[in-house]
Amino acid sequence: MTKHPGGIVLTSLQLDRESHVPMFQQLYQAIRQAVLSRGLLPGARLPSTRTLAKELEISRNTVVMAYEQLLSEGYVEGQIGSGSYISRFLPDELLAGRLETEKLQAEPGHEIKYRPKRYLAHAPMKIWKGRGGLPRAFRFGVPALDHFPYSTWNRILNKYWRSEPQALLNYGRIAGYRPLCEALAMYLQIARGVRCEPEQIIIVSGSQQGLDLTCKVLLNPSDTVWMEDPGYHGARAPFLAAGAKIIPVPLDEEGLDVTRAEELSPQARLAFVTPSHQFPLGMTMSLTRRLRLLEWASRVGAWIIEDDYDSEFRYSGRPLAALQGLDHDGRVIYIGTFSKVLFPSLRLGYLVVPPNLVDDFTAARAMSDQHSSLIEQAVVTDLLTEGHFSRHIRNMRALYQERQQAVIKAVDKYLGPRLDVHPDNAGMHLVGWLSKDMNDETVAQEAVTHGVDVLPLSVFGSNPLPRPGLLLGYAAINEAQIQEGIERLGKALK
Repeated sequence: MTKHPGGIVLTSLQLDRESHVPMFQQLYQAIRQAVLSRGLLPGARLPSTRTLAKELEISRNTVVMAYEQLLSEGYVEGQIGSGSYISRFLPDELLAGRLETEKLQAEPGHEIKYRPKRYLAHAPMKIWKGRGGLPRAFRFGVPALDHFPYSTWNRILNKYWRSEPQALLNYGRIAGYRPLCEALAMYLQIARGVRCEPEQIIIVSGSQQGLDLTCKVLLNPSDTVWMEDPGYHGARAPFLAAGAKIIPVPLDEEGLDVTRAEELSPQARLAFVTPSHQFPLGMTMSLTRRLRLLEWASRVGAWIIEDDYDSEFRYSGRPLAALQGLDHDGRVIYIGTFSKVLFPSLRLGYLVVPPNLVDDFTAARAMSDQHSSLIEQAVVTDLLTEGHFSRHIRNMRALYQERQQAVIKAVDKYLGPRLDVHPDNAGMHLVGWLSKDMNDETVAQEAVTHGVDVLPLSVFGSNPLPRPGLLLGYAAINEAQIQEGIERLGKALK
């Protein structure tokens, strides 16, 4: 690059006018790369925005935006419009470090150790993307918002507002609203077989925060974690953000294969399981397997996270007792949520932790966001103590069973052998199995173009699955929407 009175000539920069990347972003990246690679040296004067725009045949505003970005990040100094220069204060070690980082990021299989980047890289964006707005077929994890007891919720909420609840508007107990912890302890003992006192319950802003807090309290960098494969993708990000190594453990009809897990990593620090209704495949962990898992945790001093995300919705018999109720050594951290039972934006969940960890979890909760909304905690307390919550669960259990049957009936009518769906005796979703020659990610992408939200089963697995499949959430949509959704899915499968 040669100089002229207006600054360095930058006409050699390559800009792709057909690219989806904005032109100013391309220009910014090209100049930035030239700085990092020493193609542009510190102190070199950049051409004026007008001159460069004319040379590159682009708008002056495009150049101004690129220069402003470079100025804000410290690559350029001076004042745009009166002279812009490559920064004189870019030390060699900074340039070398950035170049090395970019080189490492480009190397196949290299894992950057910077934890926030690792967190984002493994966050389940494919799953979270587009989850807002009204639910449509077949979005998973959303309850029947059309059957939520709005009048009951409003009545209880208005009762508190009428009483001018100053105490509920102030800061509250970090571990959670005490009456809610008491009501939850009683409910969990009766409905889920959980052994706990109110002091062991930590109210959190959804189960995802519960996972994050658990990782912060229990995991050290380089610890290993057993995780069901396929399993809940939302758990991967906090584990990896904590610097842990995930050990994918295969499943069989009894749930997580403990024998295989011990062969893979006998001294793991933690195991993450969904024993009452495995996510996403739906099997229940057998009693033998549960006892084996607890014995391992007690023997090696490991911890178990039990995610009990939708166990209330069991269609035959009583809900199965929680794994935590079998734990006599204080090795299980139990996670539950109201978001999938009441409504997702409530963002209210809870942990049941062993007595010796209560102080640690409370301290971690204090460093997060202090506590969840006290008003909403008070409303949920009344739902529990006045029997509205249990009644709602019973109603939804019957409704979801009807909606699951509607899915199976519609699949049989419209899709036939193209999608293999079997009844499940619990939960809010079904797995639809595709033929082995199909790609579930391709099918899911095609389904979106037909107005249907399905998730490919492969996004939940670390290893290839025996068959491709789709996750079909049915709880949030009525029978007419289910039938229309299956017809649309049929068009996508063609």
